[in-house]
Amino acid sequence: MSYVIGIDLGTSAVKALLVDRNGTVAAEASRSYPLFHEHSGWSEQRPDDWVDATIEALHELASTAGIDAAAIEGISFSGQMHGLVLLDEEGNPVRNAILWNDTRTTEQCREIERTLGGKLLSVTRNPALEGFTLPKILWVRQYEPEAFAKAKLFLLPKDYLRYRLTGELHMDYSDAAGTLLLDVAGKAWSNEVLEAFGLSASFCPPLVESHGLVGTLLPQMAERTGMPAATKVFAGGADNACGAIGSGILSEGLTLCSIGTSGVILSYENDKTKDFAGKVHFFNHGKEDSFYVMGVTLAAGYSLSWFKKTFAPNESFDQLLEGVGDVKPGAGGLLFTPYLVGERTPHADSVIRASFIGVDGSHERKHFARAVMEGITFSLNESVDMFRRAGKTVGTIISIGGGAQNPVWLQMQADIFNADVVALENEQGPGLGAAMLAAYGSGWFDSLKSCADKFVKHADSYSPQPEAAAAYEDIFKVYQQVYEQTRSLNEAIAPYRG
Repeated sequence: MSYVIGIDLGTSAVKALLVDRNGTVAAEASRSYPLFHEHSGWSEQRPDDWVDATIEALHELASTAGIDAAAIEGISFSGQMHGLVLLDEEGNPVRNAILWNDTRTTEQCREIERTLGGKLLSVTRNPALEGFTLPKILWVRQYEPEAFAKAKLFLLPKDYLRYRLTGELHMDYSDAAGTLLLDVAGKAWSNEVLEAFGLSASFCPPLVESHGLVGTLLPQMAERTGMPAATKVFAGGADNACGAIGSGILSEGLTLCSIGTSGVILSYENDKTKDFAGKVHFFNHGKEDSFYVMGVTLAAGYSLSWFKKTFAPNESFDQLLEGVGDVKPGAGGLLFTPYLVGERTPHADSVIRASFIGVDGSHERKHFARAVMEGITFSLNESVDMFRRAGKTVGTIISIGGGAQNPVWLQMQADIFNADVVALENEQGPGLGAAMLAAYGSGWFDSLKSCADKFVKHADSYSPQPEAAAAYEDIFKVYQQVYEQTRSLNEAIAPYRG
């Protein structure tokens, strides 16, 4: 039996999966690393912490009992998007990496909007948000000029990790699409954007397809990991692109719902000219010459975790959600908006905050718990609604993450999205997508679709219940009014928050 490894470089930990030709996960290993918040709104990591953690995880997989390390044919990657790693002439980081969830760059976002005007959306296909990479580059140039003067090239997190393993510098299209420097439809670094901000083309790494072979392990890395130096290394992709691959979102009509700390609605897109006016993200897919559109709820699973921590800290999630299935759609007239940390789609608003509306004396904890679950799903449905208004078919939704662990929530998703919702038999998300890129790159399959047919296994399916779907359609219209009705109140109270 031969194997590939998918490496998922996350915000808090790296996870590596050893996968065989049948798509079975033979072993997995993970290692965590620290996150630094030096100032409010800042979020940084040491790039070499990623490297050390990954080497340890790979060594664990290579030494798995009964596995011959020589049978590991390839490695590929999934990585946290948008994070800025600046390298000097010798290829060393000039400072810590600034991560996707860092919010210090509002000033630079406004500068990008003023400078590019309409070109921002026509070229990069995405609005200027604090999480993206170009605002971070401009921030370092403005506030840390000595560090920026040393910087000769930028990378994203997984690309730095791969560089350290192979000595080769590349970036794939799906991750590059989240930098605000890529001509997304043209699949090239945008000379217009680079020139507008005085950045040279040499500041950007060479671009490559996600399944592209970019090298083999350096001898010293082979020794440290216990793997052969001839092990092939493939480019990999952005975490959301790899999550889509690992869930089989590889053709029109298929959509992904992923509920983690944040929540994502991601839909496959063939048409590179499709215009969503910047209301949702439009990125290159990990599948060659394909794209995806994506909406984000900032506090999806986090809303439920917050509710549990605040009102049931000593109970399990199963105990917290007891009785929720007995509550009818609408939670007894109780409505929750999940804006605990602001919102992303369709309202890019860092000031807005969450609310419970319609509380009365008859409500019990189970009503509040159901309202939180419904509110999260309503927020995600805002993206589904925009996709449909733009002419997309959203017929089948693959649900992964925390929302796929509870049958009541899966049925709720089917009813609110008014679509068939499918859970996966063995959900591994972005890590499996990375392994699939390695399997396809290694020649195991003639396409990613063929790989998905083998690797991605569906479990239970939920269809919308007509009566519940009709009720949720009406409640969703009310939910959509809450943001505008409460925005001014949130702005007024913002100065008094701790």
